Amino acid sequence: MSTRVLRQVQNQDLTVRNLVESDLPRVMELECLGYSHPWPMSVFQDCFKPQYRLWALMQGDELVGYAVVNYMVDEAHLLNVCVHPALRGHGVGRYLLRYAVAESIRDGMVQMILEVRQSNEAAASLYASEGFEEIGRRPGYYPDTTGREDARVMVYRFT
Repeated sequence: MSTRVLRQVQNQDLTVRNLVESDLPRVMELECLGYSHPWPMSVFQDCFKPQYRLWALMQGDELVGYAVVNYMVDEAHLLNVCVHPALRGHGVGRYLLRYAVAESIRDGMVQMILEVRQSNEAAASLYASEGFEEIGRRPGYYPDTTGREDARVMVYRFT
């Protein structure tokens, strides 16, 4: 990360804490701002289980992003990551991604896998710049306005 971006993030009063169920109304607001086909509340509620890690990105007292990761044996699967649209392009998503990776390593995971929309060049570029590499495609993985869109499958091997 460049020094300029690091300073931007440091100056934004960002912290990460565990996401709790009382955060879900705000998570749903962000989810609807961030995605054309948002997860329903029931999917988030179902993630409050031991094999999931849910993190809230806070700017001061305001929840401005979140990440949902599922641990399967020794693999972390990044299922959902979102930051408020006004904060995109300022290193905030990178900060949250690095936090999720660091926590996964600390918890003994050997890699992180994720899917990203084929059309989401900004996210794919972010992931690649952080060490993720594309390992395949999932045809028709995401719903879109005209049917289905392929997903790029990306992995970051920690070892």
